[in-house]
Amino acid sequence: MTAYASLEARFARLSAIEGASGILGWDAQTLMPEGAAETRGEQLAALRGLAHEILTAPETADTLAAVEETGGLAPWPAANLHEMRRAYIHAAAVPRDLVEAESRARSRSEMVWREARRDADFALLAPHLAELLRLEREIGQAKGAALGLDPYDALLDSYDPGMRRAVIDPLFSDLTSWLPGLITAARERQAAAGEPLPLDGPFPVETQRQLGLALMRALGFDETRGRLDISLHPFCGGATDDVRITTRYDEGDVSRALLGVLHETGHALYEQGRPAAWRHQPVGAARGMSLHESQSLIVEMQACRSREFVSYLAPLLREAFGRSGPAWETDNLFRLYTRVAPGFIRVDADEATYPAHILLRYRLETAMVAGDLAIADLPGAFNEGMGELLGLTVPNDRLGCLQDIHWPSGAFGYFPTYTLGALAAAQLFRAAKAAAPALPGCLAQGDFAPLRTWLRANVHEQGSLLSTDALLERATGAPLGAAAFRAHLEARYLGDA
Repeated sequence: MTAYASLEARFARLSAIEGASGILGWDAQTLMPEGAAETRGEQLAALRGLAHEILTAPETADTLAAVEETGGLAPWPAANLHEMRRAYIHAAAVPRDLVEAESRARSRSEMVWREARRDADFALLAPHLAELLRLEREIGQAKGAALGLDPYDALLDSYDPGMRRAVIDPLFSDLTSWLPGLITAARERQAAAGEPLPLDGPFPVETQRQLGLALMRALGFDETRGRLDISLHPFCGGATDDVRITTRYDEGDVSRALLGVLHETGHALYEQGRPAAWRHQPVGAARGMSLHESQSLIVEMQACRSREFVSYLAPLLREAFGRSGPAWETDNLFRLYTRVAPGFIRVDADEATYPAHILLRYRLETAMVAGDLAIADLPGAFNEGMGELLGLTVPNDRLGCLQDIHWPSGAFGYFPTYTLGALAAAQLFRAAKAAAPALPGCLAQGDFAPLRTWLRANVHEQGSLLSTDALLERATGAPLGAAAFRAHLEARYLGDA
């Protein structure tokens, strides 16, 4: 076995361990009884510790160095070697005892969050979140020292390789300069048109589930390599060739679960479309969370809130729930699904006000990592920001800082990727339509093949061969920017799209 082949074997084993952790994590959020939480935490800590031990073993470092010195690899193996080195640097910066401590703290915090969110009781979560933040800051400092980055950028790099605050801050500043005016103009225009008609429920959960499954199939989800379940917070997880997506149901609101399913299916298509030959290697992984979020948002926001798709969806809704009348016609449904209205819940936000939720969370988590915002002060700072950015008075912490699982699960540095993903989605969708002009008409028939085929070739099958900007430049002709997103919002909400 060559030195490079031995590295591939080592990283294939790591992929298997990470997949097992992914399934255990999925189970913890869907089916696991509450009494098993502590034991599950130990199981996950052991697996993550084992993966860390394999990745940081002296022979890993020695073999990496030997292969790098030899060189001469073809493009895909060379990119794989680069990703192996990147993974090694991240792992070697953090001692195993810190990895396992963080994993246990994360498991405890996630379980307490469920109870705290249910009871709108931030004080219950606070000590667990404070301990987890302490560990995340320690990890950020360790990785930052190894990477030459500040702690927040080091944590961000774990989710979005190469992304830095120096890139994010100008993009978010640009958004802040024009988005409030666009929101005001869109709301004024919609107010002049009058309120859309509400859909009359109830909407049985099983009917919603079957409709969601039908749309997943239309999108191209491979049910032999994935499944749909229920969780408190929708997500896409699982393992390679076993992609688990979840949603949550409300019998009084059909859109919440439906749009959640479409969003998570976008993630799942990326996972199922990764390059088969490299699926168990670092270069076969999704490039980063900004691109991952672009794939969920290109499905949910760009494609499935288009007038063309809504014209396809309208008769499906009428048939599924046995309804008829003006409220269930395409024009009214399109107005409902493109309604701009500030709300408390991030995952239910429209695409125009959604960035405000991310700007707030980005501001708060950078302050927490820097040590400038104490956990005890988080609810007040969150509520103040909601008032400033969205004009809302938060009535309780369930609708405030307890609504998301990200911080209780240790995901500091993740939030900005949602809005970065929205920018990328707009660029990619514009390029896809230019390459396949029939695409909008196909959406009106429920035919996602042109969009899926373009995304497979230009995003999914590229894995981590390219950097995010290099991939976007190849696919769209430009690095990540806000221009396409602005043009999209202006066309949909101020034009006739």
